[in-house]
Amino acid sequence: MQAIWKGSISFGLVTIPVKVYAATQEKDISFRQVHAADGGRIRYRRVCEIDGQEVPYSDIAKGYELPDGGMVVLTAEDLAELPLPTRHVVEVLEFVPADEIDPIYVSRSYYLQAEGPAAKPYILLRDALRRTGQTAVVKVALRNREALALLRPKDDVLLLQTMLWPDEVRDASFAAPDEDVEVRAQEIAMAESYIRTLETTFDPTRYHDEYRAALEELIQAKTAGMEVEAPAAAGPAAGEVVDLMAALQASVEEARRQRGAAARQADDGEEPAKGATKKAAGKATKRSTAKAAKGTTSRRGTATKSTRAKKTVKTPARKSA
Repeated sequence: MQAIWKGSISFGLVTIPVKVYAATQEKDISFRQVHAADGGRIRYRRVCEIDGQEVPYSDIAKGYELPDGGMVVLTAEDLAELPLPTRHVVEVLEFVPADEIDPIYVSRSYYLQAEGPAAKPYILLRDALRRTGQTAVVKVALRNREALALLRPKDDVLLLQTMLWPDEVRDASFAAPDEDVEVRAQEIAMAESYIRTLETTFDPTRYHDEYRAALEELIQAKTAGMEVEAPAAAGPAAGEVVDLMAALQASVEEARRQRGAAARQADDGEEPAKGATKKAAGKATKRSTAKAAKGTTSRRGTATKSTRAKKTVKTPARKSA
């Protein structure tokens, strides 16, 4: 694995040389822009709007546009000369309890590896953070941008998590619901009962990306020349009137039923299917809504069956907004 940064942690009078590695990778299916008629690749050229000439990447600089349309050109040399004391140093600013940090500030995560003879001070800092339950607030410059970051232990390594600056987090007050809405105590109690029914320890391996799996199947089917059959998307259900208490009660009952089924599978030595908890919640919501809806009609989309002899592959219906 390629290190993206080398430097040191400044921990009081102790210096810990480290290498930084990306801790995460997003897994997605990449696409190319192509001409729909023949599949030809769409190419883009970097063309200067003043002289109309194509510009090689080596001649491209950064430009800051002024309000009057003027452009301030900043070269790589200009940016390299900026005073950036944290360019090669993870500077520890202070220590705070881990539970005081709102996850909304966390941006990206990186693993730190001790370099050379730095194993002992590395372990010292890691274990001291773990024993005290504290997280180090640090400053670091990655990719020519200074960032606030967190330094905390994860398993046997130190984890560096860059953060957004406070002015990069938008105010949430616009999204707050109307406080005049009344929620009854019985409804809150029933919602709490539903939460307790599905309460468990977090295990990310229980979940998987169903959309990506379906997309891979679709690509494989088209590669093999099989016909792809897409079911019609169900229309939106408008004007539903739901008895909230009845919906919550049905949700709790369904969640308990699913939990009981999962427990019986475990007793029989079978593993519960992936996403069982999520599916249980989804089924509970659908059933409770159906029971509690008053004076409404539901629409169901009917998939058109292919009359051809070729093998077909169904793609998931898109959820309507």
